[in-house]
Amino acid sequence: MTSTLLRGGHVLVGDGTAPVRADVLVAEGRVAAVGLDLPAPAPAGGVDVLDVSGAVVAPGLVDCHVHLVFDGMDSQRLQAEPFSLQYFQAARAMAATLAAGVTTVRDAGGADLGMKVAQERGLLPGPRLRTAVSVLSPTGGHADGWTVHGDDVRLLVPHPGRPACVVDGVEGMRLRVRELARAGADVIKVCASGGVMSTRDDPHHPQFSADELAVCVAEAADHGLGVMAHAHSAEGIHRALRAGVRSIEHGVYLDDEGIELLLDRGAWLVPTLLAPVALVESIDAGMRVPPEVEDKARRIADGHLAAVARAYDAGVRIALGTDSGVFAHGQNHRELGLLAEAGMRPAEVLATSRSGAELLGLDDVGTVTAGARADLVVLDGDWADLGRFAENLRLVLQDGVVR
Repeated sequence: MTSTLLRGGHVLVGDGTAPVRADVLVAEGRVAAVGLDLPAPAPAGGVDVLDVSGAVVAPGLVDCHVHLVFDGMDSQRLQAEPFSLQYFQAARAMAATLAAGVTTVRDAGGADLGMKVAQERGLLPGPRLRTAVSVLSPTGGHADGWTVHGDDVRLLVPHPGRPACVVDGVEGMRLRVRELARAGADVIKVCASGGVMSTRDDPHHPQFSADELAVCVAEAADHGLGVMAHAHSAEGIHRALRAGVRSIEHGVYLDDEGIELLLDRGAWLVPTLLAPVALVESIDAGMRVPPEVEDKARRIADGHLAAVARAYDAGVRIALGTDSGVFAHGQNHRELGLLAEAGMRPAEVLATSRSGAELLGLDDVGTVTAGARADLVVLDGDWADLGRFAENLRLVLQDGVVR
């Protein structure tokens, strides 16, 4: 098997420190060594030497919040498309995501076990997958597609590998978590507040009772799973964290009490700052959404950046997430610049890949150290200019293979 030696560059380990001059030797899909002037070994398969002088070798990005089966939120178009088309579109989304430097994702609703297995077997090239499968919300909540006309316009239609999203009551929640565990979910996703891409709820309002959230977390833990909580409202964030969720997604109306709970519980914040920005851009470009959704989309970003900045200043653990799929895939890198606007240093922003890997329970991803998976990006130019990340991206390696 051919080894690869990336010679002459600087290495950004992924722990928030500045890059240091070092070579990187990749063998059998992993980082074999990091150091100065590494000798090129002569394995049976040979060695490829890549001159990366003047460039920075950094961990591949870990995006903890994507929706690979979504291709924008044009509800009229979605209702007119064949059910299975979402999986063919997901293949294109996965390719675009990997090309953007993202080597691992957590799909926050939609992708099922079949997609994960297909990626692992090489049938579906793209980032490695951790999946929530479904998105749980109560009746009238963020994942309830009921309309005032009486129709049920569901974004995530149930099938044998994707249990239904709407669930009510403690015992209903317990059963649904068991069904998701059976279906192969790596994480359980709940909506602890209203959302944007839904017509009959309010992002300021909490969803699910404390008892429902508590049984969700407890039942998930019995299956070795964590819980991620879509949460905009302050009260929704509080309830979710008191119940023991592992991460808060979005956190638009995060307050001081929520920040204290994040710190006390050791939970992560996955801000998805790009989501409202790119969603409004998509609407302005012609994406058709109900008027209620457009109104919420234009209001939701107010104060979001300031809330994330306060969380960062307080020492909250932050992981990269974009909500890609709500808008066009392949823009993941734009989140980096927004995190920098929230006050994070460039090295800290890129270290969100390591933080995200820890959130996902992956101990060999998000770092350029011996023994880690060789998921790497090579950046030319000024690596710290995160607004030019896509322009500076020269190479993407996943498991040591140039993609």
